[in-house]
Amino acid sequence: MSFKVAFVGAGSIGFTRGLLRDLLTVSEFSDIEIAFTDISQHNLEMVTELCQRDIRENGLSITIQSTTDRREALQDAKYVICTIRVGGLEAFATDVDIPLKYGVDQCVGDTLSAGGIMYGQRGIAEMLNICRDIREVAAEDVLLLNYSNPMAMLTWACNVYGGVNTVGLCHGVQHGHHQIAEVYGLDKKDVDIICAGINHQTWYIQATHKGEDLTAGLLEAFEKHPEYSRTEKVRIDMLRRFGYYSTESNGHLSEYVPWYRKRPEEIGDWIDLNNWINGETGGYLRVCTEGRNWFETDFPNWMKEEPKRFVPEERSEEHGSYIIEGLETGRVYRGHFNVINNGIIANLPDDAVIEAPGYVDRNGISIPHVGKLPLGPAAVCNVSISVQRLAVEAAVQGDDQLLRQAFLMDPLVGAVCNPPEIWQMVDEMLVAGEAWLPQYGEAIAAAKQRQSAGNLIPTREYEGAARLKVKTVEEMQQDRDAATRNAGEADKGKDREKVQQ
Repeated sequence: MSFKVAFVGAGSIGFTRGLLRDLLTVSEFSDIEIAFTDISQHNLEMVTELCQRDIRENGLSITIQSTTDRREALQDAKYVICTIRVGGLEAFATDVDIPLKYGVDQCVGDTLSAGGIMYGQRGIAEMLNICRDIREVAAEDVLLLNYSNPMAMLTWACNVYGGVNTVGLCHGVQHGHHQIAEVYGLDKKDVDIICAGINHQTWYIQATHKGEDLTAGLLEAFEKHPEYSRTEKVRIDMLRRFGYYSTESNGHLSEYVPWYRKRPEEIGDWIDLNNWINGETGGYLRVCTEGRNWFETDFPNWMKEEPKRFVPEERSEEHGSYIIEGLETGRVYRGHFNVINNGIIANLPDDAVIEAPGYVDRNGISIPHVGKLPLGPAAVCNVSISVQRLAVEAAVQGDDQLLRQAFLMDPLVGAVCNPPEIWQMVDEMLVAGEAWLPQYGEAIAAAKQRQSAGNLIPTREYEGAARLKVKTVEEMQQDRDAATRNAGEADKGKDREKVQQ
């Protein structure tokens, strides 16, 4: 069995390496073609060296095609796996730091709120270029598996405007599934779930064990858990008020709704600083920065460690390899996928990208009809979908009026800022992102004029309610194992220095 898989943004060293291991764990895939592409020659060389060693040590003869020429990598590819982060850490820092000047305190900033919306503007512009290349040189029946955030926005744009069959993939459902099993003292395999909604706001609308409903007792179980009662306060409060547990981490979820991060003096009540993902201000930016610095320093040691083993017990729960396995071998796989709704969830818009249960086999990817979400969870999702729709259309059209409306409608931005503040914040973020926003040339020129004219609304130097200092390499060296784990957490979504034209 032979076909080609291309990794776009392959410089995501840990993530690419893990996905490759998952794929080559499938015995039938021992002679497939693998192509890596990235705009960073340096990172591409490192990831290729590391992965080629893994392949060699596992007794396979695959030679990775490694190139900075994206079209060359995509040539005849049947599957494309995308993990790009347009603008890299330079742009990501503006997603966090500029909104802070206006009081918008984010933990992550990659899905919704001010940071997620701007991340989407950069990402959509480049994803449409990638889709153009895929249409022109990849296999006719190509499938794009998108791991890049903002998941819903990028997947929406690729399907509707990119002309490429695209499925968005995330591991949030699996993580929450583990948590639900843990609070009941059960194994994950013994707990069956149905989870539906939109990416990062997907709801466990059903959880059962041997036919017994677990949903009704979830609140009490989480409140009694010694760790989650401390680290998942936002998720538990949402469970308390909406009746269902949400997939995404405490830090992520806290910035998608208007209630938990709008008053600086209250943010500390809802978060925990033992791990960035529990709500730390700019937490993901910090771990990404530390991870990049650490990997650059520690790469020689990675090459000295044992290679990854291509064995079933080492295979991760990431959906990508299982989807390809199901399509190619016919083995049935059940997962949760991001696709255009088209009636799957009856009370969410048909044009939205939803996350829902699906099955994969040789006949394709099938998504069963879910029906209606409970009214409360549906209402939360619908607010976010309105923001996503505005943001997608803004990015595709280069329409800064739609972009400003997306900011206005965003729950957290709207809870903190008034309209004049939002207009000025958008100006500032457009100008800061000029290198990665080719569709906004006229709008950026006008924003620069307004900025230079003066009469600006005063902003403040604000570090946020719970911001921690970026560790130096020397500090990270004191606990190398922790630093390496941190680098892995930070690795999804490759840094991209400039827009590749």
